[in-house]
Amino acid sequence: MLDLKTLDQALGQYVRPATFPLAIQMVEREADLDPKARRPRRDLGIQVTICQAIGMARRYGWALAVTPEDLNCPLIFIPFGFAAPVPFSEQGHACAGLYTATPEAGARSETVVPRLPRGKYRGIQMAPLNRTSFTPDVICVYGNSAQVMRLVQGALWHEGGALTSLSAGRIDCAEIIIRTLLAGQPHYILPCSGDRIFGLAEDDEMIFAMPWSAAERVVDGLKGTHQGGIRYPVPKFMRYVPQYPDSYEQLRQELLRSEAESGE
Repeated sequence: MLDLKTLDQALGQYVRPATFPLAIQMVEREADLDPKARRPRRDLGIQVTICQAIGMARRYGWALAVTPEDLNCPLIFIPFGFAAPVPFSEQGHACAGLYTATPEAGARSETVVPRLPRGKYRGIQMAPLNRTSFTPDVICVYGNSAQVMRLVQGALWHEGGALTSLSAGRIDCAEIIIRTLLAGQPHYILPCSGDRIFGLAEDDEMIFAMPWSAAERVVDGLKGTHQGGIRYPVPKFMRYVPQYPDSYEQLRQELLRSEAESGE
């Protein structure tokens, strides 16, 4: 049976992410949050976005826990069930002028954001795999496209086919946590604008998220594809004869002529 330590070691061996892979759990009671986890409002004196908390956890190696009191991003309260839907959002006005040309288009964008039931959860906790005190719902790994490709390959080792992923370029925390939790399948995610601004996601980063129940299958797939010769860093083909500009080739001929004339 896979444990978080083994998962962490396997990701380090086969994927080598630059930041800590994270375990994430939705919590129904605030009393179930890790008491040792940092709380942004209580311990840091700030309210944050969820992607910002994820960024702190994966870059600093912190365990963090957030409830609505720790959060100030208006976009996340409805999807995570921390607030009831309001017409302003449902009609697309929070999206229009930023991501869509019209409120009507914005309303369509809002319908694809996954949602948790209103009031079911009280908070979210997250931690690097080697500092996790809870059973995660979701495993989240940030990496470059080649690293995420390796995770996709690992996820498909046994069943083949392809992973299905959606992207609207916004509210990626809902994709990382909610869609993974509801769909129960691994997928890859493009960091949204907010994650790049507040979570400090880099231009070369993508996200791979999977339910904890899929982790053992993905690790087995990473091992299998590695043994088959699919690796990260990706091996480069280097057994070729280089070609050069004409002036370099002329120099080669001059060197050969000089060598012949000198008898060396």
